[in-house]
Amino acid sequence: MPHRTELYEDAPPACWPIVYSPDYNITFMGLEKLHPFDAGKWGKVINFLKEEKLIADDLIVQAREATDEDLLVVHTRRYLNKLKWSFVVATITEIPPVAFLPNFVVQRKVLKPLRTQTGGTIMAGKLAVDRGWAINVGGGFHHCSSDKGGGFCAYADITLAVKFLFERVQGVSKATIIDLDAHQGNGHERDFMDDHRVYIMDAYNRYIYPGDGFAKRAIKRKVELEWGTEDTEYLQKVQTQVEGALNELKPDIIVYNAGTDILDGDPLGGLAISPQGIVKRDEVVFKAARSRRIPILMVTSGGYQKRTARIIADSILNLHNLGLIDKELVSSGAGNPKVEQMIRDSTKDLTNLSLQ
Repeated sequence: MPHRTELYEDAPPACWPIVYSPDYNITFMGLEKLHPFDAGKWGKVINFLKEEKLIADDLIVQAREATDEDLLVVHTRRYLNKLKWSFVVATITEIPPVAFLPNFVVQRKVLKPLRTQTGGTIMAGKLAVDRGWAINVGGGFHHCSSDKGGGFCAYADITLAVKFLFERVQGVSKATIIDLDAHQGNGHERDFMDDHRVYIMDAYNRYIYPGDGFAKRAIKRKVELEWGTEDTEYLQKVQTQVEGALNELKPDIIVYNAGTDILDGDPLGGLAISPQGIVKRDEVVFKAARSRRIPILMVTSGGYQKRTARIIADSILNLHNLGLIDKELVSSGAGNPKVEQMIRDSTKDLTNLSLQ
């Protein structure tokens, strides 16, 4: 029997399937500035969406913190105990001074935000199945596996979301992970290495962290990119490979890791995609999912520039303007003329997708 969890309680029907909590943001004596990651970007995304009148505080789903019991669905007790050592957390988050802080401070100021984002991803998994789509404004910790963290990723939220669905939601037995962050998603790849229920597509800069050759064996559709790859080549590859992946196996859920560290000028990604290219990329993935009526969960993952939050918000607004996300959409679309029209339009658009 699965353990009792608060993460799968039904969300209010009036809410958008957009998950967030102010607890996502890491702010502590400026230490967060020692990592290139904008540790407040998640709140900025929400603020932009509020400014555009897409959402309000009472219309988003409040993320809950994942408990130890929730985390133990994937993580080993030994790994969770390691996080009680500040120097281990300093290594994982790549913020060296964290090593010198008392662990109770590290738990509250660094790990609690990451646990809340992890809870948000698990919650968004159920929401995606219930509503047809969901976005966790945080999460996407794709370098963390069941027994090892790294690259700012302390909890394996993608693995957890998939395993929760397999254990708790009837009819969900196959998942596809589409990982389009600039880095290889070696965490979920290690976790699902021999699991034939999970199909992984990963497009990443072949020359950067983590370069995990063992984990690459789990990738069913691998897109290794060169330094400085630009929009046209990138979008052609993404569209071809996403279509190919979903034609090869029709999953019950797509987990879309929508990292924005592919942006031109990102200090760690090494690619050269424009803001418009990122918006178009997300559109391609959502159109492919929605036209096939496959529920999709999006997480925001990496992105290391101040303008990243604006781009994520612009992408969500674009998805809404195109009718690819809506409060009323449900996964079956049965009897919903808006959904039926959207699916017809999406199918038509996929054949004429402009990559300029």
